[in-house]
Amino acid sequence: MNSYCTYALHQIEVAVVSIVAIIDKLDEADLLVKPTEDKHSVGELLKHIAVICRADFHISQGAAQEEMSAYYAGVSIHNLKDIQAELLSNYSYLEQAFREMTEEELHQEMTSYWGVTYSRYEWLLEILGHVYHHRGQLHAMLVHCNGKDPKVPLFE
Repeated sequence: MNSYCTYALHQIEVAVVSIVAIIDKLDEADLLVKPTEDKHSVGELLKHIAVICRADFHISQGAAQEEMSAYYAGVSIHNLKDIQAELLSNYSYLEQAFREMTEEELHQEMTSYWGVTYSRYEWLLEILGHVYHHRGQLHAMLVHCNGKDPKVPLFE
């Protein structure tokens, strides 16, 4: 496997492991916390985070909007353990998919259903940024809005 992919996947894994650790510090009631009235709750954000690796991978492979709607509709997450299991499973899926890609496949440009075109490697970097972005949101929501610092290191 391309060493750059190995490094990028390691950084995604660092984020995933820290999110799993954060979830370990939460109670089911924390999922209902909604820091801002018309924004997502902690649970809704966690459910989104749990599917990023697989969903963004499908998008990076050219999945149509209808396919993505069907994918999201098929996800069944009900509690903290489900979120952790989905997050870990989807990271494993992403890692395996990138481990199997050739150098040529990594350089192939793919267009999302909304018209953004990146190489597959750039899509991997987008997934990395997406996971870190929402992990930061989650941490800020818990600390500043819920008064619950999970005291989990966010970086190695």
